[in-house]
Amino acid sequence: MNPSDPETPEAPACAPLARYRVWDLTTRFIHWALALLVLLQFGTAEWGWLSMQWHFYFGYAILVLVGVRVLWGFVGSDSSRFSQFLRGPRGIAAYMRGTLWTKFGHPVGHNPLGALSVLVLLALLLIQGISGLFASDAITVFGPLSGRVSDATVRLMTRIHDINQNILLAFIALHVAAVLLHALVRREDNLIVAMITGYKRLRRDPGLRFVGIGAALLLAAALMFLLWAIVRWGQAVAAY
Repeated sequence: MNPSDPETPEAPACAPLARYRVWDLTTRFIHWALALLVLLQFGTAEWGWLSMQWHFYFGYAILVLVGVRVLWGFVGSDSSRFSQFLRGPRGIAAYMRGTLWTKFGHPVGHNPLGALSVLVLLALLLIQGISGLFASDAITVFGPLSGRVSDATVRLMTRIHDINQNILLAFIALHVAAVLLHALVRREDNLIVAMITGYKRLRRDPGLRFVGIGAALLLAAALMFLLWAIVRWGQAVAAY
């Protein structure tokens, strides 16, 4: 049984709502850490918070967290796995029809639109982080890999970094608005509270399997080492 499938049979409507664990600590931490890091990134780039070196540090952290979340989508807890919540166009259309015209039961994890939002946000963050490694203002700010590629590539990556920032911020605003609207329309299914506490009110036990945070820490350590090695390799050019 797929716990996130809107077509999964629900418990009878008369069944009492109870709190069941849905989100693991890893998924919740990554979600809120990314939200904070995006704010810090914008603050260091546009509002003069701290130095631009911190902008790079925050960017490295985002790349590691996005990497962990992508891997967690394959080896993590049931509700965090892509195979459990990703739906194609037909699934999204069916969900939209159900949302607009009927009131089916609670999706346990991400609903189809939420799943699409997760993928887009991860992709945009990945594009922003990778392009930042190569971006430069040609004056004082140089991405750690900018010395390893041609000037044309640096200009392209810088352009992508600038444009993608606006797309990312617009999509985040849309994401927040959708979550708030969902909270107003379906107050019994508060996504914000669920992503803080890890629990949702459901009429049946979803029977999810959870993976401990230790596995996520190992993934993070491996990705941190890999990113450190890549950055050091890129910066080695400046030493000569």
